[in-house]
Amino acid sequence: MTDVTTDATTDATADERRPLAGKVALVAGGTRGGGRGIAVALGAAGATVYVTGRSSAGGRSELDRPETIEGTAEQVTAAGGRGIPVRTDHSRPEEVRDLVGRIAAEQDGRLDLLVNSVWGGDPLTDWEHPLWEQDLDTGLRLLRQAVETHVITSRYALPLMVARGSGLVVEVTDGNTARYRGSFFYDLAKSAVIRLAVAQAAELRPHGVAAVALTPGFLRSEALLEHFGVTEDDWRKGAEQDPNFAHSESPAYLGRAVAALAADPDVMAKTGRALATWGLYREYGFTDADGTQPDFAAHWAANLEEQYGPLGEPLST
Repeated sequence: MTDVTTDATTDATADERRPLAGKVALVAGGTRGGGRGIAVALGAAGATVYVTGRSSAGGRSELDRPETIEGTAEQVTAAGGRGIPVRTDHSRPEEVRDLVGRIAAEQDGRLDLLVNSVWGGDPLTDWEHPLWEQDLDTGLRLLRQAVETHVITSRYALPLMVARGSGLVVEVTDGNTARYRGSFFYDLAKSAVIRLAVAQAAELRPHGVAAVALTPGFLRSEALLEHFGVTEDDWRKGAEQDPNFAHSESPAYLGRAVAALAADPDVMAKTGRALATWGLYREYGFTDADGTQPDFAAHWAANLEEQYGPLGEPLST
């Protein structure tokens, strides 16, 4: 005789572990860093994840890093989801249009989550000079790469969610306040991405689709680990060079924040807001990969505010 109660409990537990089973996500810029962390966390929650970017097994982008979309997709699948790599240059509308057409064809028109995480602007950022001393072509290229790519991707992906009357857009940025971010074009790009979330939220609200901006704290990307000469296994040694590094967070933390938002049936209550991992962990209870709950805003208030000033209030509608 089957124990129905036990089976029901087991099924409920499975559903809790895989709240995004059956959901379809597109992580634009999922090759490395926060994008990779997001894609893998969505996979762990059971989602089918299209992982896009320019670095693939067939060739690297000009960043010339070893991470690939195939590598991320493999991690998504290993985590329990289904990872599908599609090499896409999100600055090229025709490539994005074809990407979304493929998703629509393969998933019966379904797209539940769009994550705009395209960046790649680190080598384009000039931290040393004011606007009038910077190279204009480089600065404008940063804006095209970090902002226009998001606009292009949303333009083609949003109709799938509007047609279904549900979904979530996450615009990944740096910081969630009006505080100046240290370099003119960098600041403009990251602030503009927040505004993209606000604008999309206003237009999507009548269609039942939410849009938010989301920032990590001090993100331990692959490039940053290399900078400190550490790995994710011994990353705390990096604090010997910079004490603030002890309060950093892995890409998994950002990913779990996105997964929690995507699984929240009341996510529309947050639409138009600029959110942060350090606020969402309190609400949803997720942890970083090592079981900790980093709170960079609290660290800033206790250790950096006196020198650099307050972070400010989150931007939102």
